[in-house]
Amino acid sequence: MNLIKNLNEWSSQHHPKWLVVLRVVLGLLLFLKGIQFIQNSTLIGQMISESPSLQNFIKFQTVIPWLHLLGGLLIILGLFTRIASLVQVPILLAAIIFVNAKKGVFAGESDLLFSIVILILLIVFIIEGGGPFSLDNRRRKQKLLEKK
Repeated sequence: MNLIKNLNEWSSQHHPKWLVVLRVVLGLLLFLKGIQFIQNSTLIGQMISESPSLQNFIKFQTVIPWLHLLGGLLIILGLFTRIASLVQVPILLAAIIFVNAKKGVFAGESDLLFSIVILILLIVFIIEGGGPFSLDNRRRKQKLLEKK
């Protein structure tokens, strides 16, 4: 718990304002990917079925789009940003390792570069948190006011 408190303090002192825009863009991209998966439900099923390593995880084809939608919305709002980002990391790792890496970076339908960029941004926001313009920051300030 002390680590999280120290991380929050460091993040609030060193969080550039432009990262808020990046956080919102990341959330929008995840949200839109969730919508894409819901609109084309066979797409995620096909991606999972093409990878022999993921055959046992076929039931996740209904969960992943909703995790992207919820996680994207939470990241946009800056509410539970670190947790929402952390939940997305295993999904992106699986996408990079088992699905996109086989196609390569320059394949016409490859999302490998997109997945890598999103993964890097998720790691950044696990470290940085929601920033100064987030519901996390608002909740933190309200707790401090209640203690006084």
